[in-house]
Amino acid sequence: MPRDSGGRYSMTDLAAERTRLEQLVIDFTEAFNRDDLDGVMSYLAADAVYDEFNGTVNRGKAAIRAAFVPQFRGDYGTLRFHTEDVFVDPVTGRGLVRWLCTFETKRGPAAWRGLDILHFDGDRITQKLTYAKAKVPLLAGPEGASR
Repeated sequence: MPRDSGGRYSMTDLAAERTRLEQLVIDFTEAFNRDDLDGVMSYLAADAVYDEFNGTVNRGKAAIRAAFVPQFRGDYGTLRFHTEDVFVDPVTGRGLVRWLCTFETKRGPAAWRGLDILHFDGDRITQKLTYAKAKVPLLAGPEGASR
């Protein structure tokens, strides 16, 4: 994003970038709700990093796709992400989406809240950091939990 001679961003440029990033965050989330794995992957940079809520870190599109396959195959039922809040920082190229994930289990409907922090380089996501409210705490540290 260009700066003026004083090193500042114009309000017009900031507003346009904010709108662009908000739309990218929303469109990326909606690709999950369409069960569109190829669509989700199209938003990711080749060297993107996906840090799952359980501490597993996936590096590169092949590893990230492999991590998403069970979800898109329906192994966990039909997951839907209901966007509750979107925040973006147009200067740093980061976005946050807070969501409610709903799904069906053998015992009936279930849901949990979480959020994704997304780092952008242009139109591509370079990092997806997922955090979720879970009933069971992560007992082991994330060290060594990489793919």
